[in-house]
Amino acid sequence: MVDPEAGDELGEPDYRFSLANERTFLAWIRTSLGLLAAGIAAHFLDAEDGAGRGVVALVAIGASLLCVVNGYLRWSDVQRAIRAGDPLPAPHGIPALTISLLAVGLLAAGLVVFG
Repeated sequence: MVDPEAGDELGEPDYRFSLANERTFLAWIRTSLGLLAAGIAAHFLDAEDGAGRGVVALVAIGASLLCVVNGYLRWSDVQRAIRAGDPLPAPHGIPALTISLLAVGLLAAGLVVFG
């Protein structure tokens, strides 16, 4: 009998871990698409403050790109660790994404309050 937590005799990891890793990657992609849509919407808003709107759009689109890159790199690192039986790597892109989302929120709030 094969232990489902350890994988099979051929060294293949339990497929549930790979599928969970894939779902996490898809969550990063959904977040990226949401940020991209927000950035495009901010760019095309009919607002008086074009410079502030442009900054919000660029930061949101930049955060979207950061999500895509971080999601892929994280998926790749975790998949490699799963297959090797190593501990999972630390998440490196989350602080940068948090800072960029904080910047988008503060810029948008500033436009609403002072715009």
